Parts: sequence; C-alpha cells; structure tokens
Amino acid sequence: METKKVAIVGYSRIPFARINTAYADLDNQELLEAALSGLISKYRLQGKLLGEVAGGAVIKHISESNLIRETVMNTSLDPATPACDLQQACDTGIEAAVYIGNKIALGQIESGIACGVEAMSNIPFESAPRLRKALLKANKEKSAFGKLKQLLTPKLKDWMPIPYKGQEPKTGLVMGGHTEITAKYYQISREEQDELALKSHQNMAKAYDEGFFDDMIIPAFGLDKDNNLRRDTSIEKLSQLKPAFDKENGTLTAGNSTPFTDGASAVLMGSEEWANANGLPILAYVTFSEVAGIEYVENKHNLLLAPVFAADRMLRKAGMSLEDFDYYEIHEAFAAQVLATIKIWENDDLAKKFGLEKALGKIDRDKLNVKGGSLAVAHPFAATGGRIIGTLAKLLHEKGSGKGFISICAARGQGVTMILEK
Repeated sequence: METKKVAIVGYSRIPFARINTAYADLDNQELLEAALSGLISKYRLQGKLLGEVAGGAVIKHISESNLIRETVMNTSLDPATPACDLQQACDTGIEAAVYIGNKIALGQIESGIACGVEAMSNIPFESAPRLRKALLKANKEKSAFGKLKQLLTPKLKDWMPIPYKGQEPKTGLVMGGHTEITAKYYQISREEQDELALKSHQNMAKAYDEGFFDDMIIPAFGLDKDNNLRRDTSIEKLSQLKPAFDKENGTLTAGNSTPFTDGASAVLMGSEEWANANGLPILAYVTFSEVAGIEYVENKHNLLLAPVFAADRMLRKAGMSLEDFDYYEIHEAFAAQVLATIKIWENDDLAKKFGLEKALGKIDRDKLNVKGGSLAVAHPFAATGGRIIGTLAKLLHEKGSGKGFISICAARGQGVTMILEK
C-alpha cells in the first residue's frame, strides 16, 4: 500500500501564560476554543468538514472526558467533524500530530487538526478517600438524616482538598527532583544551565522583535504575548536565584526550569491534494517520528531521557545523523535535561552505556531553539508539541528547504522525536 505524504499546512496558538495570571479563571475548553477558532479563521475553515481533530490535556476535570469533541462543537467547523482525546503527558501535542499524520498517510482522512491545551490555573483538586466514599454513600441515601450521617463520617482533615504535586507515583519525586539527580549524575553545571536559559530568553525576545510570532499567536483574553519571557534577565540575575528542589546542593532554579503554565496550540495537517485543493501552503512534511520509554524507578537520573532512544531509532530508520539538520527544536522542560540529553547523544561512551552503537552526532548550538524554547515561552504540558511543530514548520517554510529535528521528553519516562522536511 502506497502511503501519502503528510503536510503541515497551518498553525495557531494563544499566548502562553504563567499559572494564575492572565488565564486564572479559564478552563481547558475555553483556552482550546480560542486556539482552534484562531486556526479556523486564519485558514478559512469555517463550515468545513475535516477528517478528525485530535488532542488533549494532561490534567482534566472529570467533566472533560470528551474535551476535544466538545470544543470542536463550539467552533465554526462543520459539527460533523469527529474528534478524540488522547494523552501522553508532555508528549501529548506531538503524539496528536503523529495520530493525525498516520491517518492521512494511510488515506483514512485527508485533513485534520492536532491540538493540546493546559489550564493549570484551574487544576482539579483531589479529595481524601474517606471523604470521597462518604460523599458517594450520601448520594445514595434517600433521607436527609441518612445523608447527614454519612457526611459526618469523615474526619475534619479529610475535608481538606489535596493539591496537585506532579509527583511520579513510582518514585514520589517531582520532575525537578528527578532532574536534580540527572544534573548531578551527568555533571551538568549550574553555569551551563543558566547560560541555556539566558539564550532561550534572548532568542525569543529577538524573534518577537523580528515579528516572527505575529502570524502564529492569536491574542486571547486580553493577552497578546507570552508573559513568561524575561527580556531583562542576565547571567547575573539567574545566578542569584536559589535552588528550587535540592535547597542545599541543587543547581535547578526557577530560572532554568519551566513554570506551571496555561495555554493552547493547534496544528493544521493534510495531504498534498487537500492542501492544494484548499489553496493552503505546504509549510513542511512530517517524515519520521518515534516514541520511546525508559526505566527510571531504579535509575532515577533517567526520568526525562527517553528521547535518547527515540532519536537513535528514528535516525537509523531515516538513514540520518544528528548533524544532518538545519534546526533543532528540543523541549526545555529543564535546562539540565536538555544538556544531559545532548551530552549522551554526542558522547560515544555515554551513548554505548544506553545500548546505542555509537554517538548520534553533534548539534550546532547556533541551530538550537533559534526562536526561543520552553524556558522562555513556558510549558503548558499538552500545548508544547503544537508550539514546537508550528515554529519548526515556519522556519523551514521561510528557508524554503531543509530538515528539522524535534525532541520532547515527558513524565513517566517517555519521549518522542520527529523529523520535519521541506
């Protein structure tokens, strides 16, 4: 069976906002609707029946089990457009693109949207097990006395909501705690981390000044720019920040780690025939992608290093070296995670310890996150993949040719890589 080429034909996102700022009172559906409506308006998709819309949020309320379909029905797309939710932690946005891309390649659909959203400001709280059981039993009681009896069962402390901590269930550590171990294990210095963070902010500020984001970002809810960008940051300022996770001997800080963030993004994909028939540009093609997992319970330093395996498998299938790319978009969850991943890819001894035959090649740092990365723009979990795909597709389209490499790490020891070509 001959497969079709998969094209990136459009992108849209709303500005990303630090938790409890511009989008403090908004939920996943409201943020995603804004991003999708911006995409629909930009590419004149009103009333069109698309093959499918796929995406998700890493953290959802129980009422959001059909988040993507419900949101699609609030837009001006043909309401017959199907939609589905998927979730793979921080890989969600890019896995949605893989899902849509595979259906296009197989001829199952001709067009689709991959999207992602995160409303961390509106995050649901957990309840204590004893309270949850009491509420369920109270709901079954028919009399007011019976309901009251059940509600008096929990202790006072059970009524306190349990906030989201973002811990890995099998280790009890948050991502930053794991990455502190990574930084120590792979000898990633504080200075290296701060330098990467500074470069991320500088590149993004320059991109804003050049107008790169003018057609990518849809103003929403009173915000027209990402509000995590720090134009005035410096090595001096970054070096003064205190460690955030290991208070005594740590090197990860609020400056070289991403904050909790609200935001949404969307990527329009299609076959060549569909793009041409609708007068849409082909910005780039998705040619290869790979997802991988890694053991991180015994080897706690490796939580966010699954892209090491994903990149190796993908490059072997593509017959490429890590040096064969014009641009590299590597998700900056933490500066230390980026630096450790690159160190393993570039070092024969470290690569072989992971079971790779040899190092994958060198990365030209001047080609890395050239329009800024997650440390500057911030990181709404499920929306980051769409942001990165959109940025890289535009870079390749403006250049007129070339290859771009994407790498995103995720919780639970997973990671995904992708190649875009023009």
